Amino acid sequence: MFRLANDKIVLNHYIRPFQVNCRRSSFVPSYQPAKRIDVDRLQRFVDESYGSLMVITGAGISTESGIPDYRSADVGLYARNGYRPINYSEFLSKHSARRRYWARSYINWSNIINVKPNIGHQVLANWESVGMIRNGIVTQNVDRLHHKAGSRSVIELHGNLFTVKCLKCDRRISRIEFQHLLFEMNRNLLSDIDRSNYTTDNKLIRPDGDIDIDGRLVEQFQIPYCDTCPDQNGILKPDVTFFGDNVPLNLVNRIYDLVEHSNSILVLGSSLQVYSSYRFVLHAHKCDKSILIANIGSTRADSLSNVERLNVKIGDILPQIKI
Repeated sequence: MFRLANDKIVLNHYIRPFQVNCRRSSFVPSYQPAKRIDVDRLQRFVDESYGSLMVITGAGISTESGIPDYRSADVGLYARNGYRPINYSEFLSKHSARRRYWARSYINWSNIINVKPNIGHQVLANWESVGMIRNGIVTQNVDRLHHKAGSRSVIELHGNLFTVKCLKCDRRISRIEFQHLLFEMNRNLLSDIDRSNYTTDNKLIRPDGDIDIDGRLVEQFQIPYCDTCPDQNGILKPDVTFFGDNVPLNLVNRIYDLVEHSNSILVLGSSLQVYSSYRFVLHAHKCDKSILIANIGSTRADSLSNVERLNVKIGDILPQIKI
């Protein structure tokens, strides 16, 4: 799909060029340990839902792995530094925006692929393996941590960072292969970087794969176009739904169908502020499904009638549930 230089590739240079050190706990909002009554409520919900449970997960399940969310009070990226992720229309219309995104994503990639699933992901994988979850896990996250934990029936509502696609011909390539290509195009530039600038604690992994880097690197960074397209100018984008973009309709309808064939919906680690996930809870509510939401802080669905709410950390309460 893409032209690569003929030089031999050294994996250490393009897969793990930088390492960002972040304390995983620093991205988890302030919380109180789960109370016995919280555990009992979730246990009862799960027992009554056994074999017909659908799970929706948000950023709150991955904060314990060291990936910050956007909206949490004090620790979310909006609260920390006012960071705003790239917008889809900006990515489409500006070469400079694409260059900035891919330069920053290149630097941060080694951190993304080395993030490990936490106990919350592992518990859900176990639930799936014993048949508790029959209708899958719908995740808003693009980090693939559910897959790493061993879950098989995962629907990635917003795509994932591990695939790159051409917006013109829809061809896809592995993100690791794309990292290879970026390294080849920027070999001389990257060899001159002071790597110590990207090993400090104040650099944050971001859920969209982004990170702050020196503007001079961005200005010189080279990015490819798709050379499979007849005019060889197809824009290459991570296979994720950026802000301002739409989730494919066929995927939305597939999830609606899963909701209708489930008895219960368990939402874990999501404030449901984005409509792309909130609509499924609304649909479940209209279909009179049992709904329980476990999240640190308030959610968009708190005002819905007959929705159970637990203000808990996911990795604190899930291991206490017996199956």
